[in-house]
Amino acid sequence: MIYFDNSATTKPYEEVIDSFVKVSTEYFGNPSSLHNIGGKAEQLLTQARSQVARLLNVKNSEIYFTSGGTEGNNLAIKGAALTYRGRGRHIITTSIEHPSVSEAINQLEQLGFNVTYVPVDLNGRVNAKEVEKAIRSDTILVSVMHINNEVGTVQPIKEIGMMLKKYPKILFHVDHVQGAGKVPLNFYECGIDLCTISGHKFHGLKGTGALFIRDGVRISPLLSGGNQELNIRSGTENVAGMVAMAKALRLTLQKRETGIHQMEAIKDTLRKELEKIDGVKVHTPKEGSAPHILNFSVRRFKAEVFVHALEEQDIYVSTTSACSSKKKSPSKTLIAMGVPEEEADSAIRISLSYENTMEEALYAADKIRQTIKQLGEVMS
Repeated sequence: MIYFDNSATTKPYEEVIDSFVKVSTEYFGNPSSLHNIGGKAEQLLTQARSQVARLLNVKNSEIYFTSGGTEGNNLAIKGAALTYRGRGRHIITTSIEHPSVSEAINQLEQLGFNVTYVPVDLNGRVNAKEVEKAIRSDTILVSVMHINNEVGTVQPIKEIGMMLKKYPKILFHVDHVQGAGKVPLNFYECGIDLCTISGHKFHGLKGTGALFIRDGVRISPLLSGGNQELNIRSGTENVAGMVAMAKALRLTLQKRETGIHQMEAIKDTLRKELEKIDGVKVHTPKEGSAPHILNFSVRRFKAEVFVHALEEQDIYVSTTSACSSKKKSPSKTLIAMGVPEEEADSAIRISLSYENTMEEALYAADKIRQTIKQLGEVMS
């Protein structure tokens, strides 16, 4: 099996699963309980928080555990908007955000907030100057993803963050879900106030994640109850999941040190091989894109047909983001980039992990070439 759908989810490391099982069976107590079993669970949770903070180069007090990227983005955006609505009701975002951002903001629009959607260029990149042009006296939040989940474009987060320092009343939220473990991001240098990561994108378990909230920033909780996570996120903590996520992040960052050049070489090889094939157009920009995402279209073929044809070859890729793939609508990112709808309808995403090999890439490229030829013969 060749698994090239790592932006949808990654396979958990064996060590991560072992860690989850050990904590679940031996340290199963509620960390809010007063007895010793609860105390041990609380200690493990504290250690996991400290490890995640250290790996992200932030303070322990700035890490809040969540159930993943969707909750983290919703908590950051809605929590900030509700807290600071007295300052204003204007939010700035881009036209290519993940649904967990765009739909959260859409809900706020229905509650009376105003939103400006900044466009992107032909490479799927937003311009910091366009973000600044959108700022109004009542702007309270800017939300821009770090790595686009469909085409892999890296956004100018540092440039936007530095610009926003001129507007200290505006919070800056970044969806770092696709970047964590692949593309470094210094939260402090980039002036980020709120930042989201998700465990299952870097070989952790589904249902685990974290939200960075810069010290001094206040947000309203979305879940009320037992006041866990310093009153930000109520609910009994998933101790085993967070311990496992901390281990997954550590292992992934270690693999990045030795594997990033290999990943870049694999992506470059796939691009070169795909560009040789008649009818294929690569949408991921050559410069300024993440090392693990490659998006391309195959002329005349619906994306889902091609995905299933490759699946028969035991090669697994995706269409748009996993959250949108079953809607059978063209990629909103590609449409925003000016790609014709017919091309956007046939877009395929390859997404790599440090576990993939050059041999897999060459084999997959050959099978893609053969599949295009076979499907073409059937259609003609």
